Amino acid sequence: MSQTTTTLPLLADLPDPQGYYGRFGGRYVPETLMAALEELETIYASVRHDPEFHAELNELFQHYVGRPTPLWEAKRLAETLGGKARIFLKREDLCHTGAHKLNNTLGQALLTKRLGKKRVIAETGAGQHGVAAATAAALLGLECEVFMGAEDIKRQELNVFRMKLLGSKVREVRSGSMTLKDATNEALREWMARVEDTHYIIGSCIGPHPYPMIVRDFQSVIGRESRKQFNEQVGGLPDAVIACVGGGSNSMGLFAPFYEDWDVKMFGVEAEGEGFLTGRHACSIGNREVGVFHGARLFVLQTPDGQITPAHSISAGLDYPGTGPEHCFYAESGRATYLSVTDTEAIEACRLLCRTEGILPAIESAHAVAALPKMLPQLNEGAKVILGLSGRGDKDVYTLRKYFEE
Repeated sequence: MSQTTTTLPLLADLPDPQGYYGRFGGRYVPETLMAALEELETIYASVRHDPEFHAELNELFQHYVGRPTPLWEAKRLAETLGGKARIFLKREDLCHTGAHKLNNTLGQALLTKRLGKKRVIAETGAGQHGVAAATAAALLGLECEVFMGAEDIKRQELNVFRMKLLGSKVREVRSGSMTLKDATNEALREWMARVEDTHYIIGSCIGPHPYPMIVRDFQSVIGRESRKQFNEQVGGLPDAVIACVGGGSNSMGLFAPFYEDWDVKMFGVEAEGEGFLTGRHACSIGNREVGVFHGARLFVLQTPDGQITPAHSISAGLDYPGTGPEHCFYAESGRATYLSVTDTEAIEACRLLCRTEGILPAIESAHAVAALPKMLPQLNEGAKVILGLSGRGDKDVYTLRKYFEE
């Protein structure tokens, strides 16, 4: 056990009472939102350890979402990569709606009912969080409106139709780069205007406190299941866990339950886009510039004078110029290692997983698959690895077809 890990705070102490993970996080918002955030913090504190609330949520997880999701040993993938490690896929792609996002939206929709509000809003990039928010709203009888950048609407036409079919409004955002960052900006403005009757379901471990904590907690079902399944199927704990990182919800959901297992290495994978040196990427951790963005202090992509710069990734879900505060803390403290892969590497990993395991991953998830050859040399031979497969790739078939045709 290294000296670094012994000095880290326990997971129960993250975040601190002010919402900080080390020097990251906090609550940097207009005064009009402070009351809503304080109300949300109070309500969440009242249900966080409430057996009745969790019984209701677990009932939905089991009978509606389809949990627990399988832990699948990808033997042919491992053989293709040299056969020196065992690789297990945590199959969040098999959740209802096709991704891990429903874990969080159902939890926050139940919180909305506790808040006495009848309307929810959400931001979305890849569309999976928007679909999950629309699904939870339809199930629980809530009005729902989803904000989505015009560029992402073009990339994710199928998910836009799904949201509308579920009864939600989709508001096209044409400002800025017309991607996830701008959709989040507009959703925050809408929340400020209608905070009395509306709850904002943030989809990742970003935003002002208590959102990063809330999303982490609801997504931690991924890691809790993974621990139990791995112990039953193999015995003990894995040597490493790996997942893609944009805002960071699927990866934090996998990482958090292993946080205090210091011998389990953690690897997050950022989107390098067209290459780090081109400037067209989404490697905010790799960039190591600290700024305040969407209500929290994070590693961000920014100009020398502090203006946020556009991110780029072929995957709409990773196309975000910041990373959640807990990931920033993991990176700075050394608890996790962060790698990056390019658009081309991710697309080729999609094809690899299709042809070795018969699984079409979301392009976001394929970033983690693409990073395996960079990660495995850092582990001992025979290492056992859990990879978070955050979503399925149906939504990306048009992007994939265009890439392979060209």
